[in-house]
Amino acid sequence: MENEHFNQKADIFSKKVKAGKRRTYFFDVRTTKSNDFFLTITESTKSFENDTYERHKIFIYKEDFNKFAEALLETVDYIKGSLLPEYNFDQFAHKDWDNEQNEPKIDAKIETIKEDVVEKPIDEVKNDEAPTASDEDLKW
Repeated sequence: MENEHFNQKADIFSKKVKAGKRRTYFFDVRTTKSNDFFLTITESTKSFENDTYERHKIFIYKEDFNKFAEALLETVDYIKGSLLPEYNFDQFAHKDWDNEQNEPKIDAKIETIKEDVVEKPIDEVKNDEAPTASDEDLKW
């Protein structure tokens, strides 16, 4: 029972990133028993064969935040600038996937998409905006 209570309080902030049809990333701020904070990054991939999810999780602790963020940005910049300078990374920035044709479909209101994205601490999310059970199943 005590572990259940701890797990309910552990999520401070959560951000979900859908990446195609099968892959989802979760960025979760969690707390330890001593009220310290850390980041978990979870990749969840759906298996079509048996309708299960394979999960990979990494933990980033506060003493490594700056080093991790710097290394990630440096690596992405290297790929964009040195390895793929001609590639248009923005081509996927504001697109929805058309389920029937499996091709990107541009939303007519690109300017308003950023306004629709809201990041809130979990305790401020309204019940109708709360993560669904399926979102939690993807992570755990």
